[in-house]
Amino acid sequence: MTANAAIILARHGQVIQNSPRRFIGQRDVPLDKVGRLQAETLAQALANTHLDGIWASDLSRAMDTAKPTAAGREITTVPELREICLGDWEGLTSDEVRARFPGEYERRGADFAEYRPVGGESFRDVQKRALPALERIADLRGRHLVVAHGGVNRALLCAILGLPLAQLMRLEQDYCHVNVLLRAASGWRLLGLNIPPCGPFPLSLR
Repeated sequence: MTANAAIILARHGQVIQNSPRRFIGQRDVPLDKVGRLQAETLAQALANTHLDGIWASDLSRAMDTAKPTAAGREITTVPELREICLGDWEGLTSDEVRARFPGEYERRGADFAEYRPVGGESFRDVQKRALPALERIADLRGRHLVVAHGGVNRALLCAILGLPLAQLMRLEQDYCHVNVLLRAASGWRLLGLNIPPCGPFPLSLR
């Protein structure tokens, strides 16, 4: 039986980091040199793969990861695939969060699924907005590259695998690594998890 869709769900490439590290969330942080090379590597690995669509979060780090594979083709932006919004935490270090919001860092660590920073989202919120977007792409059938973010991908994988969101950090999502998802009449299947951008990727539609 032919499946509805094969989804190549990638995390964006490596981004420019501050030292000490800061919460990024939906801040539009660009790829660094390594991230751009990772995007080129992904494009080379997919060069002989027919793609029916290329989709990305509207943040530049996702769009710029998709561009080498698109090679001039249209990339459809999907705002619902943006990274989790961390509200007042964005741009802060973990020490600054602890100082400004006593006890909140620990509360989030104890309840990743439901905790919302002030002005931000929980991973439950992320899952509720991102999963319908992925389903709409799968409804188009064929093979699609979807470039999103570590938190978004983890939330989507929890939904597809039937895992509680409390376990989402157990799912590794390295920069520019790929998950391969197959949606058939029987539902979603995971064919590959956190595969390096050089591949190979299991992309059969059957």
